[in-house]
Amino acid sequence: MINFVQELFSYGFIIRAFIAGSLIALCAALLGVILVLKRYSMIGDGLSHVGFGTMAIAMAFNFAPLAVSIPICVLAAFLLLRVSSSSNIKGDAAIALISSSSLAIGILVTSLTSGLNTDVTSFMFGSILAISKADLIVSVILAVVVVSLFVIFYNKIFLVTFDENFATASGVKANLYNGLIAVLTALTIVIGMRLMGAMMISSLIVFPALSAMRIFRSFFKVIICAVIISLVCFIVGIISSFVWSTPAGASIIVANLIAFVVCMVVGKCVR
Repeated sequence: MINFVQELFSYGFIIRAFIAGSLIALCAALLGVILVLKRYSMIGDGLSHVGFGTMAIAMAFNFAPLAVSIPICVLAAFLLLRVSSSSNIKGDAAIALISSSSLAIGILVTSLTSGLNTDVTSFMFGSILAISKADLIVSVILAVVVVSLFVIFYNKIFLVTFDENFATASGVKANLYNGLIAVLTALTIVIGMRLMGAMMISSLIVFPALSAMRIFRSFFKVIICAVIISLVCFIVGIISSFVWSTPAGASIIVANLIAFVVCMVVGKCVR
């Protein structure tokens, strides 16, 4: 066992993947609880498709993928919130419209230029080899920002999550906090796509929150449980990916699926 751990962490890319991925899993779990409770859980799926489309276009024209994807995904997050709250196109329809269009544009641009090369495939399905030192630094900064804002504005986030109308009546700027959550979600998804892939990054947001909700009812307990589940499943998934040479994203999601089934069984036994 000790030899296996030493071998595992003898590779620089594994260390980067562990650190960056753990921080992304932490952010995804915190934001996921809010998004699931607010019924915005599919916004992650929409933004991941937007991220893939913009990254495909960026690579086709030799631009830096993150530099292009981050601002466009943040803009898309605001657009989804605005469209969902103030137009006849409601949340799920708006997400389906934007996500399918972005994915189609990304695939079209890819097919007309470089084709499905290794870089595009790693963005679609995830790769532990794709995490660079720059990604690691961005992940650390993102985690510090998300955790800090969560701790500082915990009470207001709690209020906005459960009763937005009451929060607004109480003087809380609900739109500001919704926008903040959208921006942080967009950043988490764009950075997490390197490891998880565009097709599966949204599951990292949804699964831990749903698993925790099978057992607990308290907002605080759900958050703590979701973070623990997310980190444990990430570690199990990465190790499985290394041992059996499977895609990192798929391995992590299967671990989350197993955790969800276990939590569902435990929840039925406890209640």
